[in-house]
Amino acid sequence: MAHYRQVGPVPGKRHTLFKDTDGRILSEELMGEEGFSSDSSLLYHRHIPSGIVDARPWELPDQTLVPNEPLLPRHLRLHDLFADEAVATTDAVTGRRLVLGNADVRLSYAHVGATSPLYKNAIGDECVYVERGSALLETQFGALEATEGDYVVIPRATIHRWVLRTGETARLYAIEASSHIAPPRRYLSRYGQLLEHAPYCERDLHGPTEPLLVEEQDVDVHIKHRGRGPSGMSGTIHTVPEHPFDVVGWDGCLYPYTFNIRDYMPITGKVHQPPPAHQVFEGQGFVICNFVPRKVDYHELAVPVPYYHSNVDSDEIMFYVDGDYEARKGSGIGKGSISVHPGGHAHGPQPGAVEASLGADYFDETAVMVDTFRPLELGEAGIAVDDGVYARSWTGGRWLGGR
Repeated sequence: MAHYRQVGPVPGKRHTLFKDTDGRILSEELMGEEGFSSDSSLLYHRHIPSGIVDARPWELPDQTLVPNEPLLPRHLRLHDLFADEAVATTDAVTGRRLVLGNADVRLSYAHVGATSPLYKNAIGDECVYVERGSALLETQFGALEATEGDYVVIPRATIHRWVLRTGETARLYAIEASSHIAPPRRYLSRYGQLLEHAPYCERDLHGPTEPLLVEEQDVDVHIKHRGRGPSGMSGTIHTVPEHPFDVVGWDGCLYPYTFNIRDYMPITGKVHQPPPAHQVFEGQGFVICNFVPRKVDYHELAVPVPYYHSNVDSDEIMFYVDGDYEARKGSGIGKGSISVHPGGHAHGPQPGAVEASLGADYFDETAVMVDTFRPLELGEAGIAVDDGVYARSWTGGRWLGGR
């Protein structure tokens, strides 16, 4: 996000000698994207950030993907993934389960009650939506409070951990890119400022405000990185000689931040607005949209629920968070559900939803949608909680046994 911030002390000129109050020379680290050609930040460490004293493999959570064949729309019940007794020992890094994925993006889910290990995603940015609960995200840039409704955007290679306070839990929906995640380019000026027509602005983005200094030796960092396995990724645990949260100050335009879905200003119209009107972020090969409580269409003959549409170029994945879902009534979908509408299949409101919506002037619904431009495959978690009957919901349950 090209929005400059400074946290803690930094030297007057970059790449110049800088000492702490004890006279110790600090190590300057440039964390930047696209080979020195895009956003970056400069961090000033008490210790050398390159140190490693041990390395060993980390077996990632199951990353297996299988095709959505035969091609079907699906309903996945994410709240069935974690037994209540398991939540207290589940963390947001080693405990997340893969729901759907392709080469561009992976969608995972975790219901957590334990603090995670230190973690670095070296493949791409992460956007983690906090469905319920709260946590403290600690990073080398500082700490962020992650509360219900927050998108937490974490740049590639940011070392971080999810801290769960005693007795607290959180439900987290993780969108892992193989690229960077940013506001849509049409919302930005050519210099990176959010424009007047954007549904949010810089005031809504919350970054770290002070350094997070930790002194500790021989610390493990879990790293997800490119690999040769079937998933194209591998895991490694580095033991580093000094804690990576040793940054006394930093400045730049690359850092983790939060944006709460309640601060999104919905765009409405005289007739039903298509999904791009609800976009919040984008990555390579996918977009993220959200649907929030809003006034709906005001044409005298408006049909407030979506029209039937064929996803010619994309798979549409809707995560239902809160409220009433007018278009999906009668399908079994509710809070914690994901609907999978694959490219090549026409979909739209359930039978009777059009008639029931006529005359409505307000929708009370909250949902996060990911549209991908390459087909998504099913992860182990998606297979585990597929209700198996959603495809029949437009025909009153009529099914010909696979013919």
